[in-house]
Amino acid sequence: MYVIKNALVCTMADAGVVKADILVENGKIAAIGENLSAETVIDAAGKVVTPGFVDAHSHIGGIADLTPLGEDLNEITNPLTPELDAYYGINPKDKCFGYAIEQGITTSCLIPGSANVVCGWGMAYKSAGEHRLIKDPVALKAAMGINPKGCYAAKKMAPMTRMAIANLMKKYLRDVKDYMAKKAAAGDDATKLPPYDLGLEHGIPVIEKKIPLKVHSYMHDMMTLLEIAKEFDILVTMDHAQGASDFADELADPHVKGVIFGPTCEPLFPGEGGKLDYECCKMLDDRGVNVAVMTDGPVTAINMLLYEIGEAVRKGMDPVRALGMVTVNAARILGIEDRVGSLAVGMDADILVWSALPSLAADAVLERVIIDGKTVFEVTK
Repeated sequence: MYVIKNALVCTMADAGVVKADILVENGKIAAIGENLSAETVIDAAGKVVTPGFVDAHSHIGGIADLTPLGEDLNEITNPLTPELDAYYGINPKDKCFGYAIEQGITTSCLIPGSANVVCGWGMAYKSAGEHRLIKDPVALKAAMGINPKGCYAAKKMAPMTRMAIANLMKKYLRDVKDYMAKKAAAGDDATKLPPYDLGLEHGIPVIEKKIPLKVHSYMHDMMTLLEIAKEFDILVTMDHAQGASDFADELADPHVKGVIFGPTCEPLFPGEGGKLDYECCKMLDDRGVNVAVMTDGPVTAINMLLYEIGEAVRKGMDPVRALGMVTVNAARILGIEDRVGSLAVGMDADILVWSALPSLAADAVLERVIIDGKTVFEVTK
């Protein structure tokens, strides 16, 4: 047990921003308040404390390099691979987890790549610790636009167009619903059950709205995806979402569990991600949409989160609201807000100690990273 004393605490919870102490015991936050005591003290006077960052879209641990031998998260053999699970493609000893810790990322949503129209389950996974898996699945990954088009055009097979992508996605969802109906009709009679299909089983929690369909989507793809979400009454997230400012009103829809914008360093493909509109973050937040940002690492740089929330602030977003895009908003989108993303009694003790508010001060230094109550990174003077 120890106490972090005299910090300015951005709780990202109901308590807001408060001058307080944080008592940590058995990997959890035991108390937040004034005049807390413990035998071990971390003096955070003059410092800012935030929750650990949650990266809502990442591939670290599953892509050693961008070659076929180093790629474990893109199964480019069939445009529909819902039966896959990113869990089995992740190397927990990958050095990228260390890089993530240095950027304050304590939890990542690790997902299959975007080669296929339906790609497989993704999970929430901590950057360090004894019990790193938080939840599997958090989403069923899918993709629209240039990624599946490019992968399968090279093979001279569908889907080579957005028409085929939408058709395959809808067909898969119809097949899941039909499979569920047959299982329900069979009741307790095992002889009437349809043959077990892992790929269709992985879609059941999507149809039941237990997890979202997490879709790589740009520009007008988002409107196609929203139409599909309404038709099948499912939850979706719009990942990458360049051009979201053009559709801010439409995206304020109950079928959209969240919009995960970025990364900034992504190439601007003609007709695809042709609009890096960080103003969309404030626009969506103002409309009540859960908005987050991502690294997409290691395909792109793992150090992007600070830059991205800074860009959102530069475009008019409140600094604390911007901090929510890498903490509580991301946790809500992933359905893990009961564990991470905010600082409150009973939450995992995933804590960052900064020299200043990172969404406001360009010179803010990350001085300490705590995961499950244990310091895993510290700047030594």
